[in-house]
Amino acid sequence: MTTGARDRWWANWRTWGGIAGLAVAVLVATTLNAATLKMAVFWGFGLSFGFILQRSRFCFASAFRDLFILRDGRVMKGILAGLAVATGGFALVMYGLVPKNLGLGIIPFNSYVLPLGPYLLLAGVLFGLGMVVAGSCISGTLYRIGEGYITAMVTLGSILVGMGLLLHNWNWWWQSHISLQPYVWLPHSLGWAGAISLTLAVLVITYLLIRRWESYGMVIAKPVHVEPTATSIQHKLSALRRAVLVKAWPIILAGAILGLLNTFEYLFERPWGVTGDISRWSTGLFNLIQLPPPEITSMPGPCGVLTSAPSLLTWGLMINSGIVFGSFIAALLAGEFKIRLPRQKRRYLQASVGGLLMGYGAGLASGCTIGGFFSAVPSLGLNGLVFGGALALGAFLGVQVIKRIG
Repeated sequence: MTTGARDRWWANWRTWGGIAGLAVAVLVATTLNAATLKMAVFWGFGLSFGFILQRSRFCFASAFRDLFILRDGRVMKGILAGLAVATGGFALVMYGLVPKNLGLGIIPFNSYVLPLGPYLLLAGVLFGLGMVVAGSCISGTLYRIGEGYITAMVTLGSILVGMGLLLHNWNWWWQSHISLQPYVWLPHSLGWAGAISLTLAVLVITYLLIRRWESYGMVIAKPVHVEPTATSIQHKLSALRRAVLVKAWPIILAGAILGLLNTFEYLFERPWGVTGDISRWSTGLFNLIQLPPPEITSMPGPCGVLTSAPSLLTWGLMINSGIVFGSFIAALLAGEFKIRLPRQKRRYLQASVGGLLMGYGAGLASGCTIGGFFSAVPSLGLNGLVFGGALALGAFLGVQVIKRIG
């Protein structure tokens, strides 16, 4: 965008589209508030997540992919920042949710502490492989739909199919394997200080390893555009508008804000997750084609409770639709929204195959890179760290695949 175009932002149809989108978002929130305040709050969280994801290009798939292909760990550092912020925040929330006698074996309600077993390794590898092949994780898919990516819509459709396939044999997984695995919540064995210290130590060590890994490569920094010195109130307001709405947000700052928002959402009711409502969409899809999944006997974690939600209006719907609409608003205001078709037709196949793998993996783990990792690690469950390691292995395999297919 040229300087002249920036000065005439008010004449851009995308700007007015973004303003109209904001008005619609407020109208929806007001309507929801009249029906139920809880849904309005979750709608606000979803909008915030979508706006931040779009402005910062915060995507777990690109974080792992860029680390292995380009030795570029900038996005991964943003993830680590978010995990560190959320770890401290979640600890404060959870401390108020459990009895002081940890020997009772109580695990905080709505935390992403899941059974720890080999199934998590398989789920993480499948998901990590799928997200790199598809080019986005589930949250990345949702915010890219808001930007106008057609392949993201294909990916989401394949995620629904993959999750539906998992739901058809979930009861076997649960009865023969998952239900037999232990829940490992670190404060039970290490105490609060030990659990927090271990989790933060893992994050710090990972950060240092990334720095070391980057040092072997040639990470080329993007040229920085130096804004002219603001000399008037009008220029200062224009510079502020560009910093918030047009320029890409610093990834570490975005990660920290996402971690803080995640904490606030947990303080309100539950941590951030996207898989639960998608499993409900998948069930609806398979019901539509006359292949209904069997009744689910049990599914751990906050994402499992939506497979048979009694109402169409759920917190998951508010979060996920909010991510799409928040990204849509952000893309319009930044002048970045447009319908985007892939240049190469094989991207449709990649999106389909990657989405299938992600859907099955997310269903098996009862969470994706958000619930199974970004909210599980701060929940101080060992399952989050294990799933994160499996994601890295799967992403590494995915990089080998995309290298071979060009």
